[in-house]
Amino acid sequence: MHNYKIGVIGLGYVGLPLAVALSSKFNVVGFDINKDRINQLLSHQDKTREVSESDLKNSEALITNDIHDLKDCNIFIITVPTPIDDFNNPNLNPLKSATMQISKILKCNDIVVYESTVYPGATEEVCVPILEQGSQLRFNQDFFVGYSPERINPGDKSKHLAEIVKVVSGSTKEALETINFIYSSVITAGTYLAPSIRVAESAKVIENIQRDVNIALINELSILFNHLDIDTYDVLEAAGTKWNFLPFKPGLVGGHCIGVDPYYLTHKAVSVGYHPEIILAGRKINDGMANYVANQLVHSMIQKGIQIKNSKILIMGLSFKEDCPDLRNTKVMDLYLSLKNFHADVEIFDPVCDPDEAFELYGLNLLSEPQDSFYDSVVLAVKHSVFQNLSVQDVRSYCKPIHFIYDLKNTFNSVNVDGRL
Repeated sequence: MHNYKIGVIGLGYVGLPLAVALSSKFNVVGFDINKDRINQLLSHQDKTREVSESDLKNSEALITNDIHDLKDCNIFIITVPTPIDDFNNPNLNPLKSATMQISKILKCNDIVVYESTVYPGATEEVCVPILEQGSQLRFNQDFFVGYSPERINPGDKSKHLAEIVKVVSGSTKEALETINFIYSSVITAGTYLAPSIRVAESAKVIENIQRDVNIALINELSILFNHLDIDTYDVLEAAGTKWNFLPFKPGLVGGHCIGVDPYYLTHKAVSVGYHPEIILAGRKINDGMANYVANQLVHSMIQKGIQIKNSKILIMGLSFKEDCPDLRNTKVMDLYLSLKNFHADVEIFDPVCDPDEAFELYGLNLLSEPQDSFYDSVVLAVKHSVFQNLSVQDVRSYCKPIHFIYDLKNTFNSVNVDGRL
């Protein structure tokens, strides 16, 4: 009989579904430093919308912000964010802080598993020394570590945690066996045993880099086709009739993974003397798309005789992807700021997002509802289901008689809007 008590550190988009799933098989403590988040979960509400109210009510996990509730755990799974700073450098402070907290309660034979996205080598080069120093225990003699990258796709209800193959790795064969046993207990899709922690770390970052580079290619093609006066989606639909053509679409590329992970790997690459080109070229294109869209919109408005200064522009959608309230690293903010630089009066409407979080993160006051016959232009920036349920006439009802509708996400048929990416 295995007597595992598991502590999940960080109860966001990744940690909460994991804690709830594991609690069906093990004794689980879910820990987060955010007291408001804990109070929310204790009232069986999850603002990330990843776990339902009924699942929270039925979960056996102890939800807490008291680090002492973790002291009896022998397995620790760290799922804290790993963002980038203003200069696109990895910000490992949340990871280091969580590791330091765990080091103070680490015991002999405990295992610490990391799920947070990092560059290859970070677990053993950055986290292990912190664990050793804080616990005064010896790595791979007294305690062990593992890495199992998170693969949650926020907002995607078609692929739940249990239905996504889990890559697992461990610092010793025995640690790997334990880690694999724990994850296999709740992952019905199965696990993949990586040969090393560095391989598992690398696999995570390139999953998102591959997607980032492919979208960058389509974004660049979109810019080119605009110069050629060819509709990008018409081209993609035609090309998509070939069996091996990959179905990527143009758009803003943000969020806590795709817009961040490339910088983790390029940071590591530079540290060993290699300067990557394709990865950074893709990031440059994607980071510039919000400014490109803003310029396209302004140019189109001018052609319609609309004065840009003090014009009223409505952006529909703020989150980084459809049907997801996650506002981290959303490139819609870049679009908002680019339009503000033209001295336009810009408002944002997003019924999926938490208005308090929008204000806390960006100082934005989200609209509760757009005004009728008020706007010179509307940008459909995020393809939320609630927006897809609207008609083009509904969107035009927000506008003045002379206006411009820019459909960034191909929400409507091209003949029904005035412009699109």
